[in-house]
Amino acid sequence: MLAGQVSAQEVPAPLLTLDQDRFFLESDFGKAAVERERVATAALEQENKRIEAELVAEEQALTEERKTLPAKEFSAKAEAFDEKVERIRTEQDAKARKLTDARDDDRKAFLKAAVPVLGELLGQKKATAILDKNLTIVSLSAIDVTDEAIQLVNAALAKESAADP
Repeated sequence: MLAGQVSAQEVPAPLLTLDQDRFFLESDFGKAAVERERVATAALEQENKRIEAELVAEEQALTEERKTLPAKEFSAKAEAFDEKVERIRTEQDAKARKLTDARDDDRKAFLKAAVPVLGELLGQKKATAILDKNLTIVSLSAIDVTDEAIQLVNAALAKESAADP
């Protein structure tokens, strides 16, 4: 009886869900970001393999020198080699962190560009909120707007790219 007295205007608008990972990964922006990361990661892996091979060869040469060098001289060379290895490890770790930071920056830039699009979608659907699909326990598939959001953000970002000289 109470439900019959509630007017249509008082009924809350629906909630929508969005798969944030899919939204990013299947968007043109996300695909480009993932490809940039893949290329950069592969280059870093190749560089690490090259450096590792060089260090292994240097370590083997140092091991051979041990037989002929005075202990003090060998010790100094071994210590210098260890410092070099630590320096290289620190540099390579910094490069890996830079890749992770770039991934995070890409996600943030995408979200910044996507928020107005999602806001428009929210208005079009007359919804009150868009929830992360992965945090929703039970929902109807009809409230999932991920596919539509991907199409809209691709279109919006394509317009922005076309407008940039």
